[in-house]
Amino acid sequence: MSTDPHKTPYTPSALEFKSSTFSVPVLVLTSDDLIAVEQQLQDKIGLAPEFFRNSPLIIDLQEINKKGYDIDVAELTEVLRNSGLLPIGIRGGNVQQNEQALDLLIPVYSIHNVGASAETQERKTITPAPEPETDAADNISTTLITQPVRSGQRVYSSGDLIILAQVSAGAEIMAEGNIHVYSTLRGRALAGVQGDTEARIFCSDLQAELISIAGNYKISEDLDETVRKKPVQIYLQNHTLIIKDIV
Repeated sequence: MSTDPHKTPYTPSALEFKSSTFSVPVLVLTSDDLIAVEQQLQDKIGLAPEFFRNSPLIIDLQEINKKGYDIDVAELTEVLRNSGLLPIGIRGGNVQQNEQALDLLIPVYSIHNVGASAETQERKTITPAPEPETDAADNISTTLITQPVRSGQRVYSSGDLIILAQVSAGAEIMAEGNIHVYSTLRGRALAGVQGDTEARIFCSDLQAELISIAGNYKISEDLDETVRKKPVQIYLQNHTLIIKDIV
């Protein structure tokens, strides 16, 4: 039987590239005062430490460059990493800032296209794919999501957040107001993230990994079996989370 000495033996593929969509928070800077930036970062992270821990983010320098401010990207990156954040891209930078970012192995994105990794809606909003639908007729600050929030997706609402589908394990949802989940809540839910102690969480089926109101939280292991897999409301009373059945 003849053989071809030049024929390359079959080698199974060890990798492949796939197109995917991830939601990444965008940090829009409006000041070049790194001391103030660091302080305000710590204040915000302190409201929801579990959400921000090791969070990737895109740095947006468009606003400070419009104002003619100057900022050292290396110093800024150090501040962010010391705060437990992981910069994975920069946009809106000038030539010098982009070069600094590349020296730090941080990719540079066009202001008009962040490679489908970061949404470009309002600054405070972190949205997953598919994008949430906002019912402006009822309340412009209320975010309405009609499709499941899948593992790895993150949602932020500057008002109330209403989800008509399940929130999967590994997903994170945050709202400055109340959170309503009209299905199973398996991921992390953080309401009142700007310190609103009157915020509440409502869900049809509580199986959450973490629940939090105004920085006060409980993890799954702290949840009583009597409230699991039931429709409940969660509110804050004397710095303690109260979980009650919805009758």
